[in-house]
Amino acid sequence: MPQTETGLAEDLLAELAQWVRLETPTTHPASVNRLMDVAEAELTAAGALITRIPGHDGFGDTLVARTPGPAAADGKSILVSGHLDTVWDPGTIETMPYRVDGAKAHGPGIYDMKAGSFLALHVLRAILRQRVATRRPITLLLTPDEEVGSPTAREHIEREAARAAFVLIPEPAGAGGACVTARKGVGRFVLRVEGRGAHAGNGFADGASAVVELAHQIQAIHALVDVDRGITLNAAPVWGGTRPNVIPPEAGCEIDLRVATEADGVALEAALGALVARTPGCRITVEGGMNRPPFAETPAITALYETARAIAAGVGIDLPKQSRGGGSDGNFTAALGVPTLDGLGCPGGGAHVHSEHIRWQQLAPRAALLAGLLETLE
Repeated sequence: MPQTETGLAEDLLAELAQWVRLETPTTHPASVNRLMDVAEAELTAAGALITRIPGHDGFGDTLVARTPGPAAADGKSILVSGHLDTVWDPGTIETMPYRVDGAKAHGPGIYDMKAGSFLALHVLRAILRQRVATRRPITLLLTPDEEVGSPTAREHIEREAARAAFVLIPEPAGAGGACVTARKGVGRFVLRVEGRGAHAGNGFADGASAVVELAHQIQAIHALVDVDRGITLNAAPVWGGTRPNVIPPEAGCEIDLRVATEADGVALEAALGALVARTPGCRITVEGGMNRPPFAETPAITALYETARAIAAGVGIDLPKQSRGGGSDGNFTAALGVPTLDGLGCPGGGAHVHSEHIRWQQLAPRAALLAGLLETLE
């Protein structure tokens, strides 16, 4: 059992409910910053050393909280990295209100990942308030834009990870409470087709349908899928044309790419960039690239997982591990070679859909697990 007293699940849920009711859509920086204000106030009062980095490019601020005291012998800390933004539009709380239904607590963003980020703050706050000694200093990073790929937070994540001996990511736990020791790399692309418009009746032969060309390209994109190698591509959303009686002069789609290895990311990025038009009179362009590198399990990550599994057993929970197709900020830190353990948040389900929920009685043991890791990793 950890030395830190992390409290009862009922008390943790009561405070988490306040976080859920404060909506934090990624694209509304003022909303994200309202919750960032709450986090900053709590951590400041507990004695953390705070750096708040102003947001830019339409995103909210980033918060860095450090434990005071001497550095470790090698100068490295334990980094805990979470995000406060959610995928849910403003006003969702009115149609998808916070509610408790038996063992489940529902609400926008509660699973992905307000519960995990709250647990990280709560445990660090408890360590500071109770003056519990840890073997390494702790850095908590709270970011505003993970749900769109961390375009402004990535530099801060990578900077802090370079100063860390370990990284803990309190993203949601998976089925059976599983943590994450590997994730696929993620690429995002936009394919645009320029055709030639014409009257669909009087001038059909004069046109070059961008939509027909897009159909060819989507088939070519799908042909690159290799599930056995962990390569998937998804074309969505798609768009094109204006009216049924007009040959469409433009069309396009976005492309989501997932790969298991860095080499496949390079190869697929090149393959998408080499796509050529098949319809006379049409031209295509492809923009984008790999957004998150693959997060591969290494011997150091396996060792970190085994440490966590032993601590979990001591607080009464199983901790299986899994590889996930979805990316997280752990992709960035693992790619730097820093042992990273992800999926340390609360079990539940329904990420990004209206059934989103946590199993709230797991808040207390999950807090104890995180406290045990922060106290003992060296």
